[in-house]
Amino acid sequence: MKVLGMIMAGGKGERLYPLTKERSKPSVPFGGKYRIVDFVLSNFVNSEIFSSYILVQYLSQSLIEYLRTTWRTTGISKDHFLTCVPPQMRIGEIWYRGTADSVRQNINLIRDFAPDVVAIFGADHIYRMDIRQMIDFHVANKADVTVAANVVDLEEASSFGILGVDSKNRIVEFDEKPENPKHIPGRPKKAFASMGNYIFNTDFLMRILQKRFCDVPALDFGKHILPKILSEYRTFAYDFASQKLPGAKPYEEQGYWRDVGNIESFWQTHMDLLGAKPKMDLNNPLWPISTSLFHLPPSKFLGGHVENSMISNGCVIHPNAIVKNCVLGSSIIVGEGCVLEDSIVMDSCEFKKGSKIKKTIVDRFNIVPEKQSVGHIRSEDAQRYYIDPSGIVVIPRGRKKFI
Repeated sequence: MKVLGMIMAGGKGERLYPLTKERSKPSVPFGGKYRIVDFVLSNFVNSEIFSSYILVQYLSQSLIEYLRTTWRTTGISKDHFLTCVPPQMRIGEIWYRGTADSVRQNINLIRDFAPDVVAIFGADHIYRMDIRQMIDFHVANKADVTVAANVVDLEEASSFGILGVDSKNRIVEFDEKPENPKHIPGRPKKAFASMGNYIFNTDFLMRILQKRFCDVPALDFGKHILPKILSEYRTFAYDFASQKLPGAKPYEEQGYWRDVGNIESFWQTHMDLLGAKPKMDLNNPLWPISTSLFHLPPSKFLGGHVENSMISNGCVIHPNAIVKNCVLGSSIIVGEGCVLEDSIVMDSCEFKKGSKIKKTIVDRFNIVPEKQSVGHIRSEDAQRYYIDPSGIVVIPRGRKKFI
């Protein structure tokens, strides 16, 4: 079956400010050595889907450069490619105005490639997914469109777009953040939340974009299209948690999926990676998350104490330093006597002698001065840095590259 990927990577990620002040949400560094976009791209490649367009828009140059220098954008045949597509303004001087509009403005790419199905996925979530299993479900149910669904607790369902389904997982209603969400048949305390990932039959997708909704300017799959096609077309929900991911370990959270839509969830998702039995274990050779191949030396531990942390390449930990419950990016220098706790540090940062941070996110290219304390006294932090409502301190990206 011929599959085309359309990956929507134009999101602003406004609630992740200041991490998204100079970059789009998909290009935000994550997990020490990755970018958020690496997760969806790895899911496609691991699922043996090698033909994808990445639709970019907001502050896209950082993402374009990252993909150019990190991901192989061509394969051994013309049908293997990874291509960034900014707004082409083929239908007027307009930007992308919603998820469906971004696909509609590039419908010529779908027509030229002529796939059997189109996999339309977002680029700003942390999860691992065998997309081929979703496609198999789509084909087996003779669906026109299949929506990936994550199982959530009913009491939390009002925060999501909820899919009401029948006993065969055919979608019968869709409600955006409903007051009284519909539970899954036979599971009265659970509901299906849309993940914003779709498998469309190509002819059906072309028909609804070019004819049914051709006169709707700002067009979104979840908000405008899905609620209006349920009674006419075969629309199914794919239970994401039911997949059998190669290499998954028994202690991992089944159906792990995080939006990382705000600073608190971004921090917590990093903490989920730590521990002897993490909720999502990135050490999975059968489902690797691909990223940059940094030409850096191994990390060097000159002394100190490192506990329950992830340390990327090129780091130097000096004597009497303490690193506890942290995720460190590449080329981090932790000076003598420094204390880093419950924190996330992105690439190319230095902590001078005796500096301390706690529950802090440090963006790239920063130097924390000698004996500086961050995350301990809120009034002092408020004068220098950004403090999220959750209490997490964020040090924005440094002005100059680290030398």
